[in-house]
Amino acid sequence: MAAKKTAAKKRTAKKAAPKKAPAKTSGKAIASRYSKTQILTEIAESTDLSRKDVGAVIDELSSLIERHIKKRACGEFVLPGMLKITTVKKPKRPARKNVPNPFNPGTFMDVAAKPASISVKVRPLKKLKEMAE
Repeated sequence: MAAKKTAAKKRTAKKAAPKKAPAKTSGKAIASRYSKTQILTEIAESTDLSRKDVGAVIDELSSLIERHIKKRACGEFVLPGMLKITTVKKPKRPARKNVPNPFNPGTFMDVAAKPASISVKVRPLKKLKEMAE
């Protein structure tokens, strides 16, 4: 049997991708909070998309976040560079009796039991923190 010779592949050096210019802030600061309609209109004008398309993207983003944080899901969603949404499981708390009252020293009170719950935490990431500076 003759041994097969395999051709050695030449490795070519990959060219470094050109760095993108940082996103410029467009215009001046906005003095009052935008409504959903104003947000959709603003994004539609700046991206040359229709308001209907922008609305569909926002609705799909909302659905995507919901699928990440609902029960039996991974419990975490990251919008790269902007924010991180996580779920935190809080255990149940038993009822307690004769606890010192912090608002009226010298008296005691009863604290009711609390069931287990899940809360949602939203953390800003680096890019969002830099925007606020």
